[in-house]
Amino acid sequence: MDDKFLSPRNDLIFKLLFGDERSIEPLTDFLKSVLRIPHDDYAELTIVDPHLLPEYDGGKLGIIDVKIKTKSGKTINAEIQCNPMKDMRERVVFYDAKMISEQLGTNANYKNIKMVISVLITDYPLLKESQKYHHRFTLYDPENNVEFSDIIEIHTLELPKLPGDTDGTPLWDWLKFLDAKTEEELNMIAQKSPQVKRAVVRLMELSADERTRMLYEAREKERRDNYSREMGAREDERFTIAKNLLRIDLPLDKIVETTGLTHTEVEGLQNADF
Repeated sequence: MDDKFLSPRNDLIFKLLFGDERSIEPLTDFLKSVLRIPHDDYAELTIVDPHLLPEYDGGKLGIIDVKIKTKSGKTINAEIQCNPMKDMRERVVFYDAKMISEQLGTNANYKNIKMVISVLITDYPLLKESQKYHHRFTLYDPENNVEFSDIIEIHTLELPKLPGDTDGTPLWDWLKFLDAKTEEELNMIAQKSPQVKRAVVRLMELSADERTRMLYEAREKERRDNYSREMGAREDERFTIAKNLLRIDLPLDKIVETTGLTHTEVEGLQNADF
């Protein structure tokens, strides 16, 4: 990674790039490259508080990267994730459900519910079932070609699956910007469109700001520490499962297949006094 600029894949930088009223035009251009909503909806985009409030004391508080309201009242959640997160799919569905429930308040009138959309960008493969980098999910019955409701829509954008050469879409340009690792790549992608160029210029401004760099480094350290703790917890969980399977005399090959540990690691547990 070129240290001349800060990575737009960092969630702090992503928020500073797209979660500011001064960035409405680049944000609009990015959303247009992803979504299928009516063109008129982009006429009045408003960036709002990204906190999803709990419905009761002690309830779960959600925080999304960038939260947007469209002219007709649709709510869009745009966020980026660098580290693989357990139950990521369920988390996105939960956030969509929260965005629906917060519209109702105390006077539930289901006819007034507006569409909620999540745009999830990942810096890791999220969907093993497909090699496409963009997916759009809805409440839809594919067997009978019937849509149940258009109230929820989820878009996934997986950066590792982005083809090296352009596919001719504005979405490829925007994701190439987010995935850029060298200044040469940034300069190349800046020529693609005026709005991508604005985002590149803004990124370089942020990269030249000392306070932003300090916040960026702190956020990166926090991310790495959290990831390390999570990986450590998963590793402990795998060893615990392996120990329990050894106690019931499950064959070693089955334990390796179940836990993902190596034969050597399982044999080490087998020989240990646990």
